[in-house]
Amino acid sequence: MSPRGLGLAAAAAAFLVDQGSKLWLMNVYEIGERQPVRLAPFFDLVMAWNTGVSYSWFSTTTPVGRWTLVAVTLAATVLLAVWMWRAQTRPAALGLGLLVGGALGNAVDRAAYGAVADFFHFHVGSFSWYVFNLADAAIVAGVALLLYDSLLGGGDERRSAQDAARDV
Repeated sequence: MSPRGLGLAAAAAAFLVDQGSKLWLMNVYEIGERQPVRLAPFFDLVMAWNTGVSYSWFSTTTPVGRWTLVAVTLAATVLLAVWMWRAQTRPAALGLGLLVGGALGNAVDRAAYGAVADFFHFHVGSFSWYVFNLADAAIVAGVALLLYDSLLGGGDERRSAQDAARDV
């Protein structure tokens, strides 16, 4: 599969898995009425609404703030999608696809509900990690892949391109 195809598949998968899990947890499992659900001594399912972005930064409850965050997210997603379309390596395309799918998943929540639905809560003793969703996990994995690609990956593909250029 080409980098472009891999990126598109990753974006679609991240978006669909995120939205499917949210719809199931909210409407079928009814997590809001059951919470917290302890799955392990360090992991719970909860229902939390995030009116901001990562770590609740830029929280807003006004319609103007809500739609500003939607617009900024969509603009960033378009730029990431263009980057993904042009990506030359599979790790970069995969990472960018995960970023695009995750960002779109959270944008749909914000547009539909006014906030992003989060469910997964890791904690150890009194330390509590923030509550997140599968879109957030896709975004983190996408950033990790981009870091890998820029720092360690793509060497063989880049060398092949350089060798081909030298042979011309």
